[in-house]
Amino acid sequence: MPTAYLAGYPPNLTEPVARLLEQGRLGEALRKKYPEAHAVRTDRALYDYVQDLRGEFLRNAPQPSKIVFDGKLQSVGRALGTHTRVARVQGGKLKTKHEIRIAAVFREAPPEFLRMIVAHELAHLKEAEHDKAFYQLCRRIEPDYHQLEFDLRVYLCHLATGGEGLWPAMSGLRHPA
Repeated sequence: MPTAYLAGYPPNLTEPVARLLEQGRLGEALRKKYPEAHAVRTDRALYDYVQDLRGEFLRNAPQPSKIVFDGKLQSVGRALGTHTRVARVQGGKLKTKHEIRIAAVFREAPPEFLRMIVAHELAHLKEAEHDKAFYQLCRRIEPDYHQLEFDLRVYLCHLATGGEGLWPAMSGLRHPA
């Protein structure tokens, strides 16, 4: 099992994942728990989604200048998304720009996973370090943050062992009959 994704989790959580993986049923279990894909498909839709959450939970946080799905981000490096601060001097003042990039693999994921990743990146607008205050803010934005992070890492184990994407583009969207 690709342990990098579940490093630090206790055996009582990782052993059932390993068993499902060995049985070839991990994808099936994830699809049962998270049956639908989110509807955020474009960078513009992602920008609006992130800004809505920022407005609801972090009104006083800095405004990100760029919010995109990034095809170059590899979740293999344990990065689900990135938040960067770029400081530049403009007219004698130091200006800081914030960018949020979400790994493109999550363009096709359940809405719960996207919200968890966005909560994480938004929390970085206020808290730089992964400390207690950071995770409290993540849980304020997404109360099930820790469970969703674990489940998302389980999904990455599925992908890393050759499993196919479980939520192909538009599969979870309901179309009028």
